[in-house]
Amino acid sequence: MCVTCIALAMLNSVEPPSGNVDSSPGPMFATPTQLDRIGRIVAPVMINGQGPFRMVVDTGASRTTISPELVKLLGLELDPQKTITLNGVTGAAEVPVVTIERLQAGDFIVSSTDAPIVRAPIMAGADGILGVAGFTTERIIVDFKRDRIEISRSRPRSRSSTSLTTVPAKRVTGGLLAIDAQVGLVRTKVIIDTGGERTLGNLALREALLKRKRIKVFDGDVRHTAIYGATMDMRQGEVAYAPTIKIGDVSLTDVSVVFGDFHVFKVWGLDKRPVLLLGMDVLGVMDQLIIDYARKELKISVRSRASSF
Repeated sequence: MCVTCIALAMLNSVEPPSGNVDSSPGPMFATPTQLDRIGRIVAPVMINGQGPFRMVVDTGASRTTISPELVKLLGLELDPQKTITLNGVTGAAEVPVVTIERLQAGDFIVSSTDAPIVRAPIMAGADGILGVAGFTTERIIVDFKRDRIEISRSRPRSRSSTSLTTVPAKRVTGGLLAIDAQVGLVRTKVIIDTGGERTLGNLALREALLKRKRIKVFDGDVRHTAIYGATMDMRQGEVAYAPTIKIGDVSLTDVSVVFGDFHVFKVWGLDKRPVLLLGMDVLGVMDQLIIDYARKELKISVRSRASSF
């Protein structure tokens, strides 16, 4: 069996973006991860018949959030007495909400939904965050080479996708899709998190790797970094190289993982067993990524000459 190896050592040594908008010309929707910046996935979204607006696609979020600026632009009325608890990677916050009468992203349409209002660092100038963890019949196709994203109904398999590695997935808390992987010798649940800049590991995974002496710190020193999520909370995490991560026929080598006691693992009930949140630092080096919620499967193809990154 052929195993594709992707080396990510140099790529993951780069600090994550500060959240400022990148004004340089580049891809509009599927921005690949590069040495100087971590990529992201943005979908055109129509709200109440207006738009399209640019919203970050977040497979780790079940709620769609919009920015205060978009609320004003759409002329939406805010009820100061109505709030909602928004759970993010790093913490929870009580935030105001507005009611959206109709939201459409590709084939996905939802009517009369409450959207929290936030301005989070991960939005990086986008109009909001499109939470897709609750998808059930849709599929998301992200083509980084062609700067293309498609949200459509799941369809029968086609010949065009036979060259992709297919990995079965299972539903976990909140509608998330989780895949089975192996980090070194540790069996690990992996959540695909297109809304996250960095790849995160919970403390259970860190402890399991430490027991096997399979964690490598940078230059022999413990290094920490700040992690932000959908709320304004910030958490410090410990950065270390993980052993080879095997997902289906694909092996990811020299991946730097930020380990920590992050809020979201507790919310999902995934803090007691080894779990990895695969972020855009890794996902953005793929050629193509397909998440099929109806078939409960992930399809990936690796970027040509990815090891050069």
